[in-house]
Amino acid sequence: MEVPNNPRPRGQAHRMLPLDIAAPSLVALTAVVTAGAIWLIILAVRLTKSPRNRPGISVDLVDQVRELKALGQIQEAVFFVRGETGMSQRAAARFVNRL
Repeated sequence: MEVPNNPRPRGQAHRMLPLDIAAPSLVALTAVVTAGAIWLIILAVRLTKSPRNRPGISVDLVDQVRELKALGQIQEAVFFVRGETGMSQRAAARFVNRL
C-alpha cells in the first residue's frame, strides 16, 4: 500500500498557507495580543494602588488629629487618619508628625 506524498486533499490546497508564510503574521499577532494584555495588567495594578474615589483630608480631620496629638495620643491619631483616608501606616505617621 502506497502512502501519498501530499496529505492534503486535492481540492483544499489553495486554502492552507505554507508554514513559512503564516509564521511571521502569527508571531506579530501574538506579540500584539501579549503587549495588550501586559498593558491592561499594568493599568489595573495602577488603578488599585491609587483609587480615584478615596476621600481627601478635611479641615475637621486635621482639627481632630491635632487634638489627639496635643493629648499625647499619637498612635490613636495615626490610626484615625488611616481609617478616614486609607493612607498607609507610614504616610499617616508622617502626616501626624508634620501637624
